[in-house]
Order: sequence, then C-alpha cells, then structure tokens
Amino acid sequence: METIPNCPQCNCEYVYHDGSMYVCPECALEFQAADAAADAGEKVYKDANGAVLVDGDTVIIMQDLKVKGASGPIKKGTKVKNIKLIEPTDGVHDISCKIPGFGAMFLKTSVVKKG
Repeated sequence: METIPNCPQCNCEYVYHDGSMYVCPECALEFQAADAAADAGEKVYKDANGAVLVDGDTVIIMQDLKVKGASGPIKKGTKVKNIKLIEPTDGVHDISCKIPGFGAMFLKTSVVKKG
C-alpha cells in the first residue's frame, strides 16, 4: 500500500491522490510526490527531462556513451531495465544497472530518460 504524505503546508493527514497530484482537502494545496519527498529531506532523482525516477524503472540512454576497455560505445536508445538509484560515491554516478552486452555499470541521471 502506498504511503501518502501529510500536507506540506498545513500538515493535514487527510491528503488524497488525484491523478499525478496529491490534494489537501483542508487548505486546497495541490502538490506532487517529488515535492513531498523534497520537503521530507529525501533525495529526489530526476532524469534529463525532469521526470522523477524510482528504483526498478526502465530508462533509455539519450546519447552514445564511450566505455573504457569496450570495443564500442553504448548506443543512443539502449533500453536499461530495473535500475537501482544509489547515493553517488564519486559525486557523479547515481544509477546502478546492468546494460545488455556490457554488464553492470554506473550511469548519470543526466544521460537517461524515463522509458
């Protein structure tokens, strides 16, 4: 079951889900889940187009990526399933995934879009 956050404006617990937005019946505030996560202090991961990413999403690589030691690049349009969002250890790469034909590697959220 989905945990619905309290209203970030009035802290009302009777918030309901309406399409892609949350709505507070007491103060009429409409907000997105990413806004609630940011208010709660959680890190929000967004792709190159600004869509919110979560663990298990499928993403598409938006540009050719050169890989050290590989015979060729990862081609634009490659679909990567079941990503795992991580806290970047090197300050840059925040997606851990397996790419078909290349194996396990880390990606930046800035080079993928939600698929």
